[in-house]
Amino acid sequence: MISALDFKKKQIVFVLFNEGEKMSFSNDNIVIKTPDNKIKFQCSCYRLFMVYAVGNCSITSVVISKAKKFGFFIAFMTSGFRLYSVIGAEKDSNTLLKINQYTYDGIELAKHITKNKITNQWKTIGFVRDKSDSQVEAIKTIKQYVPKVDECKNLNEIMAYEGLSAKLYFKNHFNNVLWQGRQPRVKRDITNSVLDIGYTLLFAFIDSLLSAYGFDTYKGVMHRQFYMRKSLVCDLVEPFRPLIDIQVKKSINLKQIKEDDFLLIKGQYRLKWNCSAKYVQFLMKPIMEEKDSIFLYIQSYYRAFMKKSEVDKFPVFDIGE
Repeated sequence: MISALDFKKKQIVFVLFNEGEKMSFSNDNIVIKTPDNKIKFQCSCYRLFMVYAVGNCSITSVVISKAKKFGFFIAFMTSGFRLYSVIGAEKDSNTLLKINQYTYDGIELAKHITKNKITNQWKTIGFVRDKSDSQVEAIKTIKQYVPKVDECKNLNEIMAYEGLSAKLYFKNHFNNVLWQGRQPRVKRDITNSVLDIGYTLLFAFIDSLLSAYGFDTYKGVMHRQFYMRKSLVCDLVEPFRPLIDIQVKKSINLKQIKEDDFLLIKGQYRLKWNCSAKYVQFLMKPIMEEKDSIFLYIQSYYRAFMKKSEVDKFPVFDIGE
């Protein structure tokens, strides 16, 4: 298992592939080459934890074998930032962990994760210096949902409070735009489209961390089994979502997000390919700033799960004061 000290030294790199570019291996380095065989990027495999590969590229079987040997992951994403595969250093042999996952059928961890998410939501609204009456009331109401989650008797009740909190949270956090509601993957407006990209980058990172410890990422504790859905990743992304929300609001205020950067196709706002690099840069910023904290959270979650610890021994991610 990777240690916190080793992880600090690891790199996370992002590559936007143009047509005809390929990823290969040479002298313990990952090398990205253009169609005319010029080196576009290279990095030592010893320093890598993860490569985000966006767009169409060719990859050699040697790269895949070296990813397993050197312990790094490659997250493949379409040019529209849809994650379709994460491969590399999965610890598939951790059978004891998987047995613990398959035999867990409680709701206490779902409560724990939901309370962490809701708490971070009201704290995020609280970062506003001059709060409106609506924001003050939203903080008060969302705070009241936290103890109510403990009283829930099933997952449906837990998710109901999660939904109520989210509705209030998004409306009061994104008070700097004409907010029409959070609609994942629908991309009905620019804000939702950018959130989808940011959440996908975060999802891929947490997916890789969970795979590094050997979790079955399809077996969740809050999001239960659904065909082809990585439910555990969906679970553990939740407390960290406000990192992306804060960055998106900040980028709107800084005018980094512009309507001209998007194409409207069949009612959906899609980021232009030539604008991808700058959006990745600011959306990855909070992930990179908190990457060590996210790693420690997943590490602590793994240790607590292996020990079948009481729920109060599981980690909490604090968005701050």
